[in-house]
Amino acid sequence: MNTLDKFDIAILGLLQANARLTNAELAQRVGLSAAPCWRRVRALERAGFIRGYHAEIDRHKIGLGVLAFVRLDAVRTVGALTLEMEEAIRKLPEVVSCHYISGTGTFELQVVARDLESFALFARTTLLNLPNVKDIQTSFSLGEIKSSHALPLTHLGQDF
Repeated sequence: MNTLDKFDIAILGLLQANARLTNAELAQRVGLSAAPCWRRVRALERAGFIRGYHAEIDRHKIGLGVLAFVRLDAVRTVGALTLEMEEAIRKLPEVVSCHYISGTGTFELQVVARDLESFALFARTTLLNLPNVKDIQTSFSLGEIKSSHALPLTHLGQDF
C-alpha cells in the first residue's frame, strides 16, 4: 500500500476521531459496504498507517497532576552512549514522550507525576542517574490549552 485514496483518508480521519466505531458505522460514513471497508482497515493496519487503538485516560483523574517538560543533555552524543540512554528512558513509565532534539539539549521528555514532591524525587533519583546525563532543565505545565493525538490529514487531499 503505497498511496492512499479518498476512502483510506476518510477511514483514517474517522478512526482518529473515534476508534470505537463499528465496521458497519465506519463503512456507512465513508460510503463503502462493510466487507471492503473492513479489508481497507486491515490493509491500513498491515501497512503501518494504523499503529494501534488506545483509550485516552485523563491523567488528573488517576492522580497525575504534574506534567513536566524535561530537557535532558548528554555528556557525549556518540552511538553506544546515546543508545544506552535511549533504552534507559524507554523503560521509565513516568516518561510519556521523548524526542531526540536539535539545539540545546539532547532529549526532550514529557514526564508525569502525582505532585511536585514526587517529580522532584524522580528527577533526583532517576533522571539524574540515567547513563550519560550531563544536565536536566525542567519546565512545568501550568495549564493545558490543547492536547490531541489526532494528526492533520488535510495535506493528503481530504478535508475533515
